[in-house]
Amino acid sequence: MNLSFFDQFMSPSLLGIPLILISLLFPTLLFPSPDNRWITNRISTLQLWFFQLITKQLMTPLNKKGHKWALILLSLMVLLLTINLLGLLPYTFTPTTQLSMNLALAFPLWLATLLTGLRNQPSIALGHLLPEGTPTPLIPALILIETTSLLIRPLALGVRLTANLTAGHLLIQLISTASTVLLPIMPAVSLLTTIILLLLTILEVAVAMIQAYVFVLLLSLYLQENI
Repeated sequence: MNLSFFDQFMSPSLLGIPLILISLLFPTLLFPSPDNRWITNRISTLQLWFFQLITKQLMTPLNKKGHKWALILLSLMVLLLTINLLGLLPYTFTPTTQLSMNLALAFPLWLATLLTGLRNQPSIALGHLLPEGTPTPLIPALILIETTSLLIRPLALGVRLTANLTAGHLLIQLISTASTVLLPIMPAVSLLTTIILLLLTILEVAVAMIQAYVFVLLLSLYLQENI
């Protein structure tokens, strides 16, 4: 029984062929394709407004050099947001519950921001490893601590996203299982459990959106340090 709770996090396969690539590409099919006209319908207008809002929130703290990252950060935000929300539907698989995928998204982008800083302003980028006014005896220890905190950033990004989504999915499954089991025994308690499940589902929708935003926001903050 304990193992069945974690079956939802196993990558689906058909005839030995992993289907995770299909689950990653499917969300892109839900967005309307661009048209020659400026405004085609209400969905396209809403989509354009949402993209402009997210781009404004992410690009406002950055200077003009950082605006080159607008497309990749916006695309990542939309991909994570769509995958997280679709993963809350019944009988679906959420690729962002896999730590390997989240690290594959976090590590290259974090490394790109780091290399950008080392190429454009190496003195300032290396200066972040040693705060100004540090006592001489503490310099080796602080450099080691700051280097460790710098290298652990992509791991923190991946683990944060994985842990939050995994915990939410487990809670939903545990409470829904309890509601089903209690229905013939204690209907009143089962009804109360169902109400809690509905409230938890609303909370998980908010968590799915917030975690996608936090993931991209932290990447933009790392970029801001290096440009």
